[in-house]
Amino acid sequence: MLVETKYMQRCIDLARNGEGYVSPNPMVGAVIVCNDRIIGEGYHHRYGEAHAEPNAIRSVKDPELLKSSTLYVNLEPCAHYGKTPPCAELIKQCGIPKVVIGIQDPNPKVSGKGIEIMRKAGIEVVTGVLEKECRELNKRFLTFHEKKRPFILLKWAQTADGFIDNIRESVEEKPLVISNEITRMLTHKMRAENQSILVGTNTVLLDNPHLTVRNWEGKSPIRIIIDKKGIAPGHYHVFDGKVPTIVFTEQNRVYPEKTNLKYIRIQRDEPDLIAELIQKIYGKSIHSVLVEGGAKLLNSFIISGYWDEINIEISPLKTGKGVPAPQLNISPVTRKKLGGNEWIHFYNPSNSI
Repeated sequence: MLVETKYMQRCIDLARNGEGYVSPNPMVGAVIVCNDRIIGEGYHHRYGEAHAEPNAIRSVKDPELLKSSTLYVNLEPCAHYGKTPPCAELIKQCGIPKVVIGIQDPNPKVSGKGIEIMRKAGIEVVTGVLEKECRELNKRFLTFHEKKRPFILLKWAQTADGFIDNIRESVEEKPLVISNEITRMLTHKMRAENQSILVGTNTVLLDNPHLTVRNWEGKSPIRIIIDKKGIAPGHYHVFDGKVPTIVFTEQNRVYPEKTNLKYIRIQRDEPDLIAELIQKIYGKSIHSVLVEGGAKLLNSFIISGYWDEINIEISPLKTGKGVPAPQLNISPVTRKKLGGNEWIHFYNPSNSI
């Protein structure tokens, strides 16, 4: 088992190279071992491109060695034709006699079918190696398929005395600067890790944000805006067409068509609004949401219970007044210092995968 965990950990490490590029697909790495020596490895680079298994197989210099090798992969090989052929069929064709898998794929198109194809072909299949670590790696993908909703991460920065911003009334008033260079970079990393980013009307009106990835490598998330009254100015950055953008609104009027811009009707008020948003976001096959909104929106998610993780940045700065930060009554899982600020992470005990 120690040998199996060693090579599975290598699969996980390889898979992370696709972070920020493969969504909504899962991150997958594959390692091919012959006589306790790695002869090939690969990972899923980008959405729509070859999966980890064919990349690993193609990297083997002597294909004959495949017939006496073990393939390690952190997620069950696919069994269906999508943008690429089934990996389980390729493994069978190559004559690989043993496959070690971290976790089964919950996608209904796979969900044990890849394992079945390989076992019917006489391939020895071992499952459940580093299962906890493999689930953590693809928690967004697993939440989407197992819970039928997107994975939800709430994020905000606050002062040491519990305020997230100055009290402002217009975009001309400067926001409170809380983050530092390191944490701003990590915030953009979070954006790259999640398929979408969600803010409310006030954030758009007061910040005129881009909501894109600029201080990190990776794809910019789909921008999701809640603008129930339809008052966000059309010339603001979120409507520039550079990134796919969804606006949730209760307005009946017809909006002008713009590139990469879609309007979706919402009808409910608090607290049902959050449940409606989540249902509609899931219906758009969006597997993860980073909520960077203001205090009202963040509190709505916390009260509803629809959140999986929370990341709070705390600066040593004290202002004595401002917009109060949301309050939590649970203990953090991790906390660390980053450039003088504290970076604290919470898991929702009710929504663990």
